[in-house]
Amino acid sequence: MKYIVILGDGMADYPVDYFNGKTILEVAEKPNMDYMARHGEMGVVKTVQDGMKPGSDVANLSVMGYDTKKSYSGRSPLEAASIGVEMKDDDVTFRTNLVTLSDEENYEDKTMLDYSSGEITTAEAAELMKAVAAELNTDVIKFYPGISYRHLCVWSGGSTNVELTPPHDISDRRIGEYLPKGDGAQTFLEMMKKSEKILKEHPVNKARAAAGKNPATSIWPWGEGTKPQLDNFEAKFGVKGSVISAVDLIKGIAKCAGMNSIDVEGATGNCETNWDGKARAALDALLSGSDFVYVHMEAPDEMGHQGLPEKKKYAVETIDKKVVKFLKDELEKRGIDYKMMILPDHPTPIKLKTHVSDPVPYIIYDSTKETDANAALSYTENDAKKTGIFIEKGYTLMERFLDKI
Repeated sequence: MKYIVILGDGMADYPVDYFNGKTILEVAEKPNMDYMARHGEMGVVKTVQDGMKPGSDVANLSVMGYDTKKSYSGRSPLEAASIGVEMKDDDVTFRTNLVTLSDEENYEDKTMLDYSSGEITTAEAAELMKAVAAELNTDVIKFYPGISYRHLCVWSGGSTNVELTPPHDISDRRIGEYLPKGDGAQTFLEMMKKSEKILKEHPVNKARAAAGKNPATSIWPWGEGTKPQLDNFEAKFGVKGSVISAVDLIKGIAKCAGMNSIDVEGATGNCETNWDGKARAALDALLSGSDFVYVHMEAPDEMGHQGLPEKKKYAVETIDKKVVKFLKDELEKRGIDYKMMILPDHPTPIKLKTHVSDPVPYIIYDSTKETDANAALSYTENDAKKTGIFIEKGYTLMERFLDKI
């Protein structure tokens, strides 16, 4: 038996005005997901435990079978693991976005125009972060480039007693009330203001502005954390696992859990990602020794953050057509028994442009045990609730999927 998780980040939603009060899953054409929902198990799972913020870090860890109340030490340490930054026991890491702020003279009066600097390319961002590091690195604070707008700051002997706001939570808002608070707040604010001056005249930003793209005008730290400790996935569940993602966070979880993290050329985390390459990489992993593969696709989440309903619908439809269908067809053609679990990690509602903690709909389809239990249903938020299946402890869903309970 082979096991595949299709994780459409942020795929669940609330009713969308643009679609006359229907959710993205209700309007998207997704015949393969719907087939699996009708002939498998469908229900609702709570992936974000009470008292925890609904980040992709917490939610994906939960889907992967980890009790986040015990194992979670912050988002950025997982990203540090992904890009190969070795952490000392007293290090505190911070995700550092390159963002686009409005151009008011006072920093506090600016507005968060774009948490991703127009989904800046990794190559462009690397040049900008190199300039930031050259000016802002000290003996105890250092910056490291990541992927696209997602970068890293490591503070030796730093503190997690800080209040830092994810930039995607404050799109189109004045940033004054969301600036750093707590230990080291003044140092962070000074670095943010200095970064604006460093970035303003950089050739990369001038070229982006000339091309009509959002320039990266400031760094924005958040997602503090300490050195992570995750149980080995294979030892925990008895299956050899691989992870495919364009996002440092998910790659970092894979590495910390002892799973194989597979890089796919052209995988970007947005709607222009290499969908075909991800699907092919998943199949290749299953055919070359992996029992389990976790295919993470960021595009629905990004489109939710940007408030783009048509593009979010496209992302869901493309996952169905290019990933779910491909893997289903290829495994069945080879006569390979498989189970596929399809779900988001959390909802990212179009109207809110940020994550929420609501439970999400899931499918578990077993190619050897088709049923007609849900014959009248489709893969949507409301139809998943109709089944009456509710998994309150999200981290137990993986055991259910892998037949461990």
